[in-house]
Amino acid sequence: MPPTSTVDRPSNVSEALARGRLGIPSVIFFVLSAAAPLTVVAGVVTTGYGVIGVTGIPLAFLLVAAVLALFSVGYVAMSRKVENAGAFYAYISRGLGRPAGVGAAWVALIAYNALQVGLYGTIGAAANPVLDRIFGGHPHWSVVALVAWALVGLLGLLRVDLNGLVLAALLVAEIVVILIFDLGQIGNPADGQVSFAAFSPDNLFVPGVGAVLVLAILGFVGFESAVVFSEESKDPKRTVPLATYLSVAIIAGLYALSSWTMTVAVGPDQIVEQAGGQGVELIFNLAAAQLGDTAVTIGQALFLTSVLAAMISFHNTTARYTFALGRERVLPAVFGQTSVRTGAPRAASVAQSVLGLVVILLYAVNDWDPVVKLFFWGGTTGGFGVLLLIATTSVAVIVYFARSGGGENLWRRAIAPGVATIALFVIIWLAVSNFANLLGVAPDSTLRWALPAVYPVAAVLGIVWALVLRSNRPDTYARIGLGAASSAAAVTPETPATVEVTR
Repeated sequence: MPPTSTVDRPSNVSEALARGRLGIPSVIFFVLSAAAPLTVVAGVVTTGYGVIGVTGIPLAFLLVAAVLALFSVGYVAMSRKVENAGAFYAYISRGLGRPAGVGAAWVALIAYNALQVGLYGTIGAAANPVLDRIFGGHPHWSVVALVAWALVGLLGLLRVDLNGLVLAALLVAEIVVILIFDLGQIGNPADGQVSFAAFSPDNLFVPGVGAVLVLAILGFVGFESAVVFSEESKDPKRTVPLATYLSVAIIAGLYALSSWTMTVAVGPDQIVEQAGGQGVELIFNLAAAQLGDTAVTIGQALFLTSVLAAMISFHNTTARYTFALGRERVLPAVFGQTSVRTGAPRAASVAQSVLGLVVILLYAVNDWDPVVKLFFWGGTTGGFGVLLLIATTSVAVIVYFARSGGGENLWRRAIAPGVATIALFVIIWLAVSNFANLLGVAPDSTLRWALPAVYPVAAVLGIVWALVLRSNRPDTYARIGLGAASSAAAVTPETPATVEVTR
């Protein structure tokens, strides 16, 4: 019999993301793409005006930006101490303890998957005007969703910087068109007068203010994801703070400007009626009247790419959360593997794609409304989950620095996050109180409490799982929240990449 020997061979997987591939612009592109500016301006803003009936939305965006900027002070301060693709999960683990961290991780998985998969419900509606203009008709929404699904799934397996280049191209064009639409609107004011009434507190602090503030904070979802890409950044200690602050500022400025110019073009006293009647088409109808059909065609095409860009960004964010949990063995170890060739979290990305495929086919076979029951309900519920995570992380930051000091001044470790925490929990209370309005269902609807209740249930189950790990797998429990360092914290049977070869 020929002799056999065991030799080490390079594995085609690893437990590390590709380092040094993302600079500040690339991280900002990921963050802003998740925020989906044109989708928010065309959809969320008009929904706010038409459904809630409050005209102070531009001021609401600025107030929410101020709260998130305060939150970011402690958030980015902690990012200098904790570098982990799990972000909220890691921060809460280090601040409030490992059980709380695992509970937060389960909440994050549900929230980000709801946001990402929910976008498949609106891609068909976004594509219809474009396809109608080009081909004179459009296929079933699920066909468009499956094409987008395949593209997003493929990009999720490629280098993260390639994804960043795709997002850069889509996002720059999207923002340029939004600004052109804004110029057209402010250049053609109703009654010939530019009104600033939308920035008056009297038009915000009215019945419905709670729903408007929640709607505004949902428009910022994604700003927090700069930390998710910290392990792949060229200089995390510089990239993450700048990307976070710049993203909040850019999103706030763009949304406040666009929602205000809409009231200028229609008139503050007419915006609620016009938005209620025209919905998403309001911004495109205004563009048609002021800039011509070509501008509308370009805008509708970029509305489609806006949804696609958000899909790509949320897919990458969700996959990295799953990867972080797999690397620390909170989820099966296979999810903690990355491709050596591309550095992408391969198994986590595939798992996210499988979930997306199942949801698309389920909605298509049952003929469920993809826009309301998938996109709108999924996006609202996912955004609420992220809001819960932001508030809990704000508490974790305070506790973390209270224990460790961390070399940060009082403003960064306590005052700013303390004020942000109070404001965030007020918004959560308002969100729960107005959840029926946010979903567009009757006050006695089961969904009004069932959807938000998913998160405390998930958090409790996550905490229980962490306690099980502490009792039965203490080595795994000890690795929770360590990030890249967790790979060196323990040697597991999966670690060696050895095979037997025959000579």
